[in-house]
Amino acid sequence: MVAEPGGPEDQKPQSDEARSAFVPPAGVGRRTSASEDDQPTSEFAIPTGLTAEPQGPGPASASGSGSGTASGSDTIGSAFAPPSTYSAQHAPPAFTPAHGSPMIRLTKEAPWQDRMRTMLRMPVAERPAPEPVQKPDEAGPAVPRVLDLTLRIGELLLAGGEGAEDVEAAMFAVTRSYGLDRCEPTVTFTLLSISHQPSLVDDPVTASRTVRRRGTDYTRLAAVFRLIDDITTEDVDVSLEEAYRRLAEIRRNRHPYSGWVLTLAGGGLAGAASVLVGGGALVFVVAAIGAMLGDRLAWLCAGRGLPEFYQFVVAAMPPAAMGVALTLTHWSDVRPSAVITGGLFALLPGRALVAGVQDGLTGYYITAAARLLEVMYLFIGIVVGVLLVLYLGVQLGAELNPGTRFFAPDRPVVQILASMALCLAFAILLQQDRSTVLAVTLNGAVAWVIFGAMARTGHISPVLATATAAGLVGLFGQLFARYRYTSSLPFITAAIGPLLPGSATYFGLLGMAQGNVNAGLASLSTAVATALAIAIGVNLGSEISRLFMRVPGAVGGANRRAAKRTRGF
Repeated sequence: MVAEPGGPEDQKPQSDEARSAFVPPAGVGRRTSASEDDQPTSEFAIPTGLTAEPQGPGPASASGSGSGTASGSDTIGSAFAPPSTYSAQHAPPAFTPAHGSPMIRLTKEAPWQDRMRTMLRMPVAERPAPEPVQKPDEAGPAVPRVLDLTLRIGELLLAGGEGAEDVEAAMFAVTRSYGLDRCEPTVTFTLLSISHQPSLVDDPVTASRTVRRRGTDYTRLAAVFRLIDDITTEDVDVSLEEAYRRLAEIRRNRHPYSGWVLTLAGGGLAGAASVLVGGGALVFVVAAIGAMLGDRLAWLCAGRGLPEFYQFVVAAMPPAAMGVALTLTHWSDVRPSAVITGGLFALLPGRALVAGVQDGLTGYYITAAARLLEVMYLFIGIVVGVLLVLYLGVQLGAELNPGTRFFAPDRPVVQILASMALCLAFAILLQQDRSTVLAVTLNGAVAWVIFGAMARTGHISPVLATATAAGLVGLFGQLFARYRYTSSLPFITAAIGPLLPGSATYFGLLGMAQGNVNAGLASLSTAVATALAIAIGVNLGSEISRLFMRVPGAVGGANRRAAKRTRGF
């Protein structure tokens, strides 16, 4: 029998399973107006109770029904529509000038380093569209693979000691050669990242890579530059697979010089530096032996996994010990100070100092701070190692006279030859290509001649003479690099070896070991000022060299843009 409506069966409460969670409970009346879910509103809609002003006929109201009370969605115009207060007769001045915006034209004759540096120093809105040099696939460039190749190339450059701006320029050159527009590389001390945005409405693709291990091999650095030069050249077809293959060969290549050759080169560098500051043949041999012992001990510590700080502490102790031992033997024809100074020349981190100051001058302050902090730690390691030995020598009665400043002005030919030998040994330590050794040796000899002529003959401040000589090193090194289409580091780093402040560092440490803190700090301040003069001079010489080149830029002779255009605000 079917129950009638309104009967007892119909009034039974329903179970929880049969009732929806959205059904209002008993006793609560239903709303007569439409719910918010049925008519969703935008956060830009006009609130209830506010009457919108009627708009004139236009694109926004053309489709309306003509009623005076239009809805909020009908009264909202386009974001590109002119405001209600806009008048064509009283229009504000246009953003684009009447003569037009200057067109940026990148000359093909300029090296890719200068072209990409110009792009990096240019606002994003003014950068010209990329002209793909390498032919992409039919489906377009493989964005993840291009970004990965770019990061691997940047990793080798950053690990080899290149400046942050040069690394970003190389990464930018690779991406634009394979047809990727709107790419932004970012380089810090240990992290590389690059972001590519296909269009204004697409999500960006970002990749990063961490540089965990760094080493000095300028032969590998030159090979990476040749690869980038081929990628950016229209006459050479380098596919992604070919670029990966060549990059793998660069990574697998062995160093041109073995470990024992590097040890001998370190000894030759210390010996040449000791002769440069007034030592003789015996001093050369003793300084070379002390430097080689320190190098072997540093290799042993590195094999045991000790950090680089302790390696520098251990490497600085044998040269200082050799000098103190010669003082205790009372040999009159041997200058212990020259032996210790020669050992310091082989340990001072001139390469990292130049790179750190260069990053700071070009606007990469985070990377510059990290590099300079690394230089400070390494320098403190050298100070600790030398101070331990000097303090022990003072306690044993060694007669170390900090007032005996040595310089041999009557041996210019010997000093020039010693500076050339120092640069040659330094080039071997940096694993340079044999074709660049002669150029960097001559560059270092010219730097020492300029320094000696200004400091000794002209009686000019040694710091100013050092900065001038370093500026010539940077100038000639940059010109050599542009002629060879490679990095400028192989032509610059070894050439600044004779200018390093080894003697000032030694006398500062000796003064502190003997308790004369004021004199020691004054000498160390001179060493720091000399080191900064070297770095600033090298960077200034490199910048001056670009003034003589055909620099890409705006049509009409616009000047090259600087990295920063702020004036203190």
